[in-house]
Amino acid sequence: MPELTIVVPTLEERENLVPFLNALEAVLRGIDYEVLFVDDDSADATAEAARELAQVDSRVRVLQRIGRRGLASAAVEGMLASSAPYLAVMDCDLQHDESILPAMLDKLRHSSLDLVAATRLMEGGMDAMPPHRRALSRMGRRLSALICSTALSDPMSGYFVLTRAYLDEVAHWLSGSGFKILLDLVVSARRPVRLAEIPYRFRPRLHGRSKLDIVVGVEYLTLVADKLFGDFVPASYVIFGCAGAVGVLAHLAFVNLLRVIPGVSLERAQLISSVLVIAINFLLNNHFTFRSARLHGKRLAMGMALFYAACSVGLFLNLRVLEYLTAIAVPWYLAAAAGLAVGSVWNYWISSMFVWQVRRRGRAAFRNPAQ
Repeated sequence: MPELTIVVPTLEERENLVPFLNALEAVLRGIDYEVLFVDDDSADATAEAARELAQVDSRVRVLQRIGRRGLASAAVEGMLASSAPYLAVMDCDLQHDESILPAMLDKLRHSSLDLVAATRLMEGGMDAMPPHRRALSRMGRRLSALICSTALSDPMSGYFVLTRAYLDEVAHWLSGSGFKILLDLVVSARRPVRLAEIPYRFRPRLHGRSKLDIVVGVEYLTLVADKLFGDFVPASYVIFGCAGAVGVLAHLAFVNLLRVIPGVSLERAQLISSVLVIAINFLLNNHFTFRSARLHGKRLAMGMALFYAACSVGLFLNLRVLEYLTAIAVPWYLAAAAGLAVGSVWNYWISSMFVWQVRRRGRAAFRNPAQ
């Protein structure tokens, strides 16, 4: 059993594998370690290339995931697949400075710490990100304050080392959502986390392209929502509601636009807008809310048809609740809100169960009975 397992989530990183392994070998002399590549079925055959390297280097292992995506969940699966007492997570693109890895491990060895994180934001650290990514990172840090009370200067960091004992303690509480597993690990603790930070220089990417896009941002919001509301409502329902809010704004815009066309009545504009907005909501939910189960090809067309049917029933329930509550003298705005809530819950339930066939298991099923 190695002392240290370095878990490296990969997605189209074939060209980075050899330079990454060479960089680790240069700084980890005297340390018994292994590298576990967790690949999300990359189109550039990253997993196959990593297996070829494993044939000549026994320190290399490969875990290829098919039908699953996401850096956070890949990191969790990789850590759980190791028996080493110390676990590191870092990127394969050489943006993370491998030279500080021995110092991070040494801190864990000779202290009672749970976790040591690399930070770009302490004195001595440096951030090579372009301005737009710095702005997104600042926004992410502000959002993290909603769920994280631990002093963590760089909660968006993807480079850290932790003990196996700490992982076992928090594993059943992890969301595994999105791309920011460090924040998930810290806020999932049921006690104060003993952690330290080491500054490092965040370098430019060697090969490939950044995975940071709007989807990553939405998945980060999903993590925040899960930690804020997950004990009461699914985080995906929060994202579903956001997609619905976008649909409401689009609906109003379409109605306003169609009404200026001669011969188009308000009722017809309302009907046309509703048909268009249901399609927009379906595509938004397919790309964001239910990304891990998103539909393609024929299944996309069938899913859209079922989504239209579900939303029609949801609209009917919305109107019936509205009519009933106004009939018993409930203020119109409360009646409208109640109708909207009933319709929204119905649409989400049908969508998750039948359109995207998501099975959300309760948190209690994952909890360790001894905790």
